[in-house]
Amino acid sequence: MPTPAPAARRMPTLYLSHGAPPLADDPVWPGQLAAWSAELPRPRAILMISAHWEDAPLALGATRTLPLFYDFWGFPEHYYTVQYAAPGAPWLAESVRKLLGGAGTPVQDVEDRGLDHGAYVPLVEMYPDADIPVLQISLPTLDPERLMDLGRKLAPLRDEGVLIVGSGFFTHNLAALRHAGGGVPSWSTEFDDWGMRALEGGDIDSLLDFRHTSPAGQLAHPRTEHFAPLFVTLGAADATGELDTRRSVIDGFWMGLAKRSIQFG
Repeated sequence: MPTPAPAARRMPTLYLSHGAPPLADDPVWPGQLAAWSAELPRPRAILMISAHWEDAPLALGATRTLPLFYDFWGFPEHYYTVQYAAPGAPWLAESVRKLLGGAGTPVQDVEDRGLDHGAYVPLVEMYPDADIPVLQISLPTLDPERLMDLGRKLAPLRDEGVLIVGSGFFTHNLAALRHAGGGVPSWSTEFDDWGMRALEGGDIDSLLDFRHTSPAGQLAHPRTEHFAPLFVTLGAADATGELDTRRSVIDGFWMGLAKRSIQFG
């Protein structure tokens, strides 16, 4: 397979709060994502790390166009008819394999796994023409330090025109929301404010130990898979000395959850 020529400039790296399938019906959020992508240089390919795929060793998803993986239940039927036929990226899979294999990180292939909603829901809003190749990889661990190391190993892809995207949710506790009534619960606002300040202050050590250093960390993330992709993004920025370029592109709340989304570079 031909490998694309190097990009003229390094791609940013993103952490985004990806929303659930009803994101498409929100009056604000789809436009925010579309405006964000319009400001970015056009990627040659997108590497997605979604909270909704945990597999070890690290797995490479489909390198050809496959049906989407509708990994949710109990929603109206029209959410299961969404299509996003992005091209596969076999050359990107090979680049990932070489980078990680050379660094002693085992890799497996799961060629029959299409994009899950953590990947395609935001991409439908950001790149609706589905004309940019996409490769999804798994979260091989939830350990923040190991995920930062993974991001550092993947960082050279940014100079090949690859947009590395960690897709999660800045706060995520659906069970607590069901018992909170209306409005935004205090644990969500407290964690969001703490996280914003930690990022702005470059306090990576506190972020790595967020279960203990943050207010309401156990409530904001009773299980950490939705915060975990942030650390891949942080690693991809740290490898190029760009942690101080961070900016929150999207903030606020959706159904009580913090939708903070961040760009480096």
